[in-house]
Amino acid sequence: MPASNPMIVFMGSPEFAVPVLRALYENFDVVGVVTQPDRPAGRGRKLSAPPVKQLAQELELPTIQPRRLRDPEAGDQLKAWAPDLIVVAAFGQILRQELLDLPAFGCVNVHASLLPRWRGAAPIQAAILHGDEQTGVTIMRMDAGIDTGPIIHQRATTIHPDETAGELSDRLASLGAELLVNTLPAYLDGELLAHPQDETQASYAPPLTKKDGLLDFNRPADALARQVRAFQPWPGAYTYWLDQVLKIHSAYPISDGEAESLLSPGQRTVYENMPAICSSQGLLILDQIQPAGKKAMAGEVFLQGARNWL
Repeated sequence: MPASNPMIVFMGSPEFAVPVLRALYENFDVVGVVTQPDRPAGRGRKLSAPPVKQLAQELELPTIQPRRLRDPEAGDQLKAWAPDLIVVAAFGQILRQELLDLPAFGCVNVHASLLPRWRGAAPIQAAILHGDEQTGVTIMRMDAGIDTGPIIHQRATTIHPDETAGELSDRLASLGAELLVNTLPAYLDGELLAHPQDETQASYAPPLTKKDGLLDFNRPADALARQVRAFQPWPGAYTYWLDQVLKIHSAYPISDGEAESLLSPGQRTVYENMPAICSSQGLLILDQIQPAGKKAMAGEVFLQGARNWL
């Protein structure tokens, strides 16, 4: 198959991968889609299809959902599709060397960071959490490591001051889709060569768990505000109030030396009619919160019924 009309298999699962698949479908010949199995979701724990599967069905693309890529059925189907290129975006499984070597043009990944910074499963959250001023997307040729392959192309973007991980993910997904379709023709024609990553600049963003969302008020308020933004919508930031989880959907730091001199880290207060908690440096103002068993609400609304806040 000539490079000008390659047969492409796409691998991806979450919402981030949806714009990438759509852009590939509109510009190239997608012969198959590989995504994660349906999983229980929501209060009813009903099986829910990954967003990529939903789009693949809409586009009437052949789709498989192997529990493991090493399953013989998955390998047989991938070989039957005979792809010239495999494109991966947030798929969620490791690709073995046998699979990496299957397509003539290898496997290309759309990664949501400026590699080698923030390799791993949670690059968007890590960038916000650590106060990075910019991030971006990287198109890389995959190898056997975790996001260690050579870089084909990158594009940077500024992280907005109040941007959550969910909002940034949407922007990076669109940016990655655009960069991919603009990059692939030159890459497939041999005009764009991949270059190795600088290992001395590498950092790693490990997978997140629910426990990562717990706020530690022995840290500064500005760091806690970044944690709230980084973990919105998942895993979510929270603290405890009346021995129950209090989810914090948005918050911002302020500095008030007089108030801080009277409070210790973790102590609750009210600041200009808003719930606040003292940290090691500054107050964290709780702008949007969700008490256990209730819907999310504005901080001032919460205070109207929270007689025990102080």
